[in-house]
Amino acid sequence: MDIASPITAVKGIGEKTQKAFAKMGVYTVGDILLHFPRDYVKFPEITDIDELNNVNVSSTYAIYAVIKKAPVVKNTARMQITLQDIGSPGHMIQLVWYRMPYLKAQLVQGRHLIFYGHIKPKGGRYVMEQPVVYEVQKYEAIRDTLQPVYSVTSGVTNNLIVKTIKETLSHDTLLSDYLPKDIRHRYGFCEYNYAMKQIHFPDDFDALVEARRRLVFDEFFLFIMGMRYQNKKQQKDKNEFEFTDDAFIDGLIDKLPYELTGAQKKTIDEIKQDIKSPYVMQRLIQGDVGSGKTIVAFLLMAWASKCGYQSAIMAPTEVLANQHYETFCSLVSQFGLDSPVVLLTGSMTAKQKREAYASLENEKNALIIGTHALIQEKADFSNLSLVITDEQHRFGVKQRESFSDKGRKPHILVMSATPIPRTLAIIIYGDMDISVINEVPAKRLPIKNCVVGTAFRPKAYSFIEEQVRAGHQAYVICPLVEETENSEGENVTDYADVLKAALPKDITVDVLNGRMKSKAKDEVMQRFANNESQVLVSTTVVEVGVNVPNATVMMIENADRFGLAQLHQLRGRVGRGDAQSYCIFINSSNSKKSKKRLEILNKSNDGFYIASEDLKLRGPGDFFGIRQSGDLAFALADVYQDSDVLKEASEMVDEVLEADPALCTPENRILKKKMDEFAKEQLKRMNL
Repeated sequence: MDIASPITAVKGIGEKTQKAFAKMGVYTVGDILLHFPRDYVKFPEITDIDELNNVNVSSTYAIYAVIKKAPVVKNTARMQITLQDIGSPGHMIQLVWYRMPYLKAQLVQGRHLIFYGHIKPKGGRYVMEQPVVYEVQKYEAIRDTLQPVYSVTSGVTNNLIVKTIKETLSHDTLLSDYLPKDIRHRYGFCEYNYAMKQIHFPDDFDALVEARRRLVFDEFFLFIMGMRYQNKKQQKDKNEFEFTDDAFIDGLIDKLPYELTGAQKKTIDEIKQDIKSPYVMQRLIQGDVGSGKTIVAFLLMAWASKCGYQSAIMAPTEVLANQHYETFCSLVSQFGLDSPVVLLTGSMTAKQKREAYASLENEKNALIIGTHALIQEKADFSNLSLVITDEQHRFGVKQRESFSDKGRKPHILVMSATPIPRTLAIIIYGDMDISVINEVPAKRLPIKNCVVGTAFRPKAYSFIEEQVRAGHQAYVICPLVEETENSEGENVTDYADVLKAALPKDITVDVLNGRMKSKAKDEVMQRFANNESQVLVSTTVVEVGVNVPNATVMMIENADRFGLAQLHQLRGRVGRGDAQSYCIFINSSNSKKSKKRLEILNKSNDGFYIASEDLKLRGPGDFFGIRQSGDLAFALADVYQDSDVLKEASEMVDEVLEADPALCTPENRILKKKMDEFAKEQLKRMNL
């Protein structure tokens, strides 16, 4: 067995479990090792149920009890519910499990067991939902250890993942360390196999911090190495395009029904200089949410068309691509331009795609909008001068290269809404110049924010109803997809049912999550964009979504579990129209620190300020539950919190490539192999 072996190579994994793991993106032995814990728990002392007093609903409990009677399994329209009463009069707790009827076999009369979970009042009694069941001896064995908590899905339990990873890590020769010993020692990094074992099953907190630092370094190092290794092999490309009459853009700006911000105008001037220089442009636009990056993209693409060239913009979702297409068609008509607009997405019919391919070949000055379909083999451009990738952190470096290779080395413009500090952005986007759009259009009203506790929910539901009655729409964000063992946050599956019950029946509530297939996600977002649904309950997948000016409410459950930069991006989904918009942050923690962090969002709408202030409040143990935006899709690393490791990785990449640009020395043999694997993984993500 090696890391490329299918997951079925692990003892105990059959076809049924393989399919369940596939829903989580786990196909190989290597995939399961990289499925890192989302949190860790240190179990509390055992409390005898008959000695339990003054329940704290924010704490977890390990309740010792004896099973006095058999559990009850109820069948509802949606699921099976297992109910078990424990304790004696005055100390009675009802245990509730959803979709876990097999537990009935464990809950045998007379057994002495430990039930671990949260206790909360419900229906006039105390209830513990989805408690984990332990034998007394086994619980005492793990009492003083840090236990991993993984993201799971239907058919995959936390215990199954633990068992699978332990079996995988029992093969000591499975992993090889690509870092030479002298470098590891100089930077104080632990060995790779040790880091992998400790990130999953840490001996103690110090070992966990050490393991995470090493694996974060690996993510940064391989990403930066992958980018610079390719750049070392490439010469700076000469500019083969002649862009003239840059006053044309000024004329379009004068015709806009609103004034561009100073930051937008400065960015356009910087791009003009790049495009007229002797070399091909490589520029990043960092624009905060709602800062007006799309109109900048249109003006530049219109200029390319005026000069007789094609330009293309690639969006991360089909719904956003369709929205760009409609916006660009409207602007072309509004300005009276003789510029064809072409759309190409994966879900188009074969006939529609053939027509789009023909347009790419024949329309020499087309404005082209699309998704990943633009970098597929059949999409051949005839005159491509400018490539724009929207929300770059959703694409890999190899995708950007593949896109640019479709033309005669076109100019590259990357747009990102992730507010990475400039010093870090220079490292991440080392091959690019950087422009910043840090102003919001004056016509937009500032979003009104509030940070409240869970008791505010009924008022929030009433407020959402008021906004819908006024003709508006609302987002509700939950951290989880579905109810799972060890889950401590709201999930979209059950929360949607709660909202449907709380709101009038004529208000349509829809559900969106990242595990849905692309077509299903696009259909849900399109319904919301068309106001066919008024409330959208979603995970953070809406972070990169369509522009819905009609949405005026963003309610975020368990806001204390998110990074502030991510909360800021989610908040940016509203406030895009003329109506006043609102963001409700539900703080489910009693921690003063959590409240202080969330209050930062009340002070500012500046994403860069928010990210930097969040960073100041971080502590050495704050690397779970508060991840920032999906910046560059790192599994563990966070460019804000781990900025020191990011700088170390950058320094080491420069050192390695300066000494061995081709990575051909014996000590870099494993690293070269690692880079080849990394490139293949990038291509796999691109579906190429």
